Amino acid sequence: AKAYGKFLAERYKDEPNIIWFIGGDIRGDVKTAEWEALATSIKAIDKNHLMTFHPRGRTTSATWFNNAPWLDFNMFQSGHRRYGQRFGDGDYPIEENTEEDNWRFVERSMAMKPMKPVIDGEPIYEEIPHGLHDENELLWKDYDVRRYAYWSVFAGSFGHTYGHNSIMQFIKPGVGGAYGAKKPWYDALNDPGFNQMKYLKNLMLTFPFFERVPDQSIIAGQNGERYDRAIATRGNDYLMVYNYTGRPMEVDFSKISGTKKNAWWYTTKDGKLEYIGEFDNGVHKFQHDSGYCSGNDHVLIVVDSSKNYLNKDWTEINAHE
Repeated sequence: AKAYGKFLAERYKDEPNIIWFIGGDIRGDVKTAEWEALATSIKAIDKNHLMTFHPRGRTTSATWFNNAPWLDFNMFQSGHRRYGQRFGDGDYPIEENTEEDNWRFVERSMAMKPMKPVIDGEPIYEEIPHGLHDENELLWKDYDVRRYAYWSVFAGSFGHTYGHNSIMQFIKPGVGGAYGAKKPWYDALNDPGFNQMKYLKNLMLTFPFFERVPDQSIIAGQNGERYDRAIATRGNDYLMVYNYTGRPMEVDFSKISGTKKNAWWYTTKDGKLEYIGEFDNGVHKFQHDSGYCSGNDHVLIVVDSSKNYLNKDWTEINAHE
């Protein structure tokens, strides 16, 4: 491992587009000495590129390597299971029936010292079977990949990893694939979830990025469970709440600056923006007019009325390259 790390680092240390992934869909308490040797030998030569560890499903690098000087950011793999799917995972590393709650990994990682940036490096992939291994299972869809993305980012992740069953394998005619994938990868580029990720990026880059923190105290009263859980994030003068089902929610506007607040609905499936109105401080109850249904997901955006991140007449958020 030391020799291989030295070889890799000397070969790639001057390339601009490198991020080092130690491990590879594996536990960090298996062959730990080898992973440490590989990481430290690379870092001894290449000090300019970021490094993390790719763990197995339903685990996080923070469990084993949070204190390691070579680990620049934590990565977790929330994986492809649905609530209640276990498949004999043995020493199951998470609570019962929380398989889809990827926000839990973010919160736990950010509670550790030292606190390091965190990302979901392998959530569910669009058009891949629930649980991964049985191609006759239901397939994860666009609204599912949206939920994982917004839950994770609003809980505090610095970004998100999107995956598609066909794209990640580069499936094409004459090339067999795993997990029941049949669609050519270039056709999968037209799938809805793939094309909806830009709306999350546009949203996050519209507001001051580096002051943003997760803050679940924004949600007043009782939050929901599973799909009904709302996730909130804010800067100093803006807040956002992601709601996957359209469940009624109470939002505390006093968590950000300003005596008056402007509010918008943002539709995650098409990036449409709808101005709601101006409000005083305090707790306000919201439910999108389209009602209650899984996959009917929207973001409530609230901004100090003295700020102009958004215009009232906008119907969408301008793209950020």
